[in-house]
Amino acid sequence: MVQRSPRISTRRIASRISVSHMQVSQTLHEEDLHPYNDHRVQHLEPGVPVRHMDFCHWITAHPQLLSVILFTNEASFTRDGINNSRNSHTWSHDNPHETSVTKFQRRFSVNVWCGLRDKKLIGLFIFDTNLTENTYEVFLRNELPGLLEDIPLMIRSQMYFEHDGSSPHYTRHVREYLNASFPNRWLGRGGPVAWPPRSPDLTPLDYYLWGHMNTLVYETKVDSRAPLRHRIFAAAEHIRNHPDNIASAIQSLLMRAENCITTGGGHFEQLL
Repeated sequence: MVQRSPRISTRRIASRISVSHMQVSQTLHEEDLHPYNDHRVQHLEPGVPVRHMDFCHWITAHPQLLSVILFTNEASFTRDGINNSRNSHTWSHDNPHETSVTKFQRRFSVNVWCGLRDKKLIGLFIFDTNLTENTYEVFLRNELPGLLEDIPLMIRSQMYFEHDGSSPHYTRHVREYLNASFPNRWLGRGGPVAWPPRSPDLTPLDYYLWGHMNTLVYETKVDSRAPLRHRIFAAAEHIRNHPDNIASAIQSLLMRAENCITTGGGHFEQLL
């Protein structure tokens, strides 16, 4: 039955052949069969895999550029975060009916920009308002140069700038600024090197930085915006103090690109 229908449940098997659920589980175990959960992946529109392939071929043909690409992105940290409650329990003879408060009526968030280059975390920068086309352009013109001051001038003259294809990144003024500041050296929607859509597994901020920061920031619940900001800065400092981890995450992009090519630009998480 499992060979015919790999997704069938053990309880349905037990019901159909009139044996116990325990006996079904034991038999499957003896046959060295194990239940594997599906892995959620992002839907890929037609044409997207081809664009993934174009980028992956480009980066694998120019591995030396990994040390001079400034990978950037923004993330929003909210009050709810990703607090892990799986281990929250109360030992008792009788159910004490303990509660855990969620769905707060008073919500807040902190919008953050960060960059990764070689072994360094660049930034972070906190936006006072939501990210819009205007705030992003003002950030690039007024704030980004200061954040890059610690990078040697020789490196900056060769540096590539990468961001994804979100709407604030695609305005005419933003593209004009990037063309002037990083001529033929930026990756993004409409850029000299096209950044493929729906590719979180191809940017080190998505597959490394934000997840790591979330884990550090939400070790315990936060009750106000000020402590949330403090934790974000503390998490960034912790990551900054481990440059080898940053370098390893960026270098792993080559392996990811090769796996992406192997799958024809499709999902490749199963190969990692």
